[in-house]
Amino acid sequence: AYLHYTTNNTIFGTQFKDVPDSDVPLIADMSSDIFSKKIDVSKYAMIYAGAQKNMGPAGTVVYIVNKDLLGKTGNKIPTYLDLEAHIDKDSMLNTPPVFSVYTCMLTLRWLKNLGGVEAIQNLNELKAKAIYNEIDANPLFEGHARKEDRSTMNATFKLTDESRADEFNKMWADAGISGIKGHRSVGGYRASMYNALPLESVDALVAVMRQFSTVNA
Repeated sequence: AYLHYTTNNTIFGTQFKDVPDSDVPLIADMSSDIFSKKIDVSKYAMIYAGAQKNMGPAGTVVYIVNKDLLGKTGNKIPTYLDLEAHIDKDSMLNTPPVFSVYTCMLTLRWLKNLGGVEAIQNLNELKAKAIYNEIDANPLFEGHARKEDRSTMNATFKLTDESRADEFNKMWADAGISGIKGHRSVGGYRASMYNALPLESVDALVAVMRQFSTVNA
């Protein structure tokens, strides 16, 4: 038995703030928030993550696994899914995706030069604070996730009056902002604030939201 959870939900804009207590091995999918904040790796039996949010191109996966748990499934595992086989071959069981790995290396060097995970965590918290403060203060917007569960990576929100959507959409598009439409299952808007996004980009969206409020006062 094991407990598996996903630390950040990109669709609904929610994020676990604490590590779940578990009497069985804990496994986490950290695809959308790995390297965005400090974590205690020792609490996990395994962490895995797609690289496409905070590390590098899509198609690369990182695993952090407690070796004591390997080889204990009691089942025959296909070789390409057997982490023990990959470890034995220094992660080169098959021809590695060289460009993707190289890009991840450059990203991690950038993160290290920035001051490491602690520095990017501080920046991510500033970005999240900026957008959520505006959502809460502006009567024309409403957050989707509960405040205590809000994600620092994906801020989801909607208009309190959907009849004004065309006007707001034009304003943020005219400001050079793109890609903030919400997921089709949620609607509204989703501002993704992964590591590479600068604080200035969040400030630009906040400025549009304030302008929208001013013209509709």
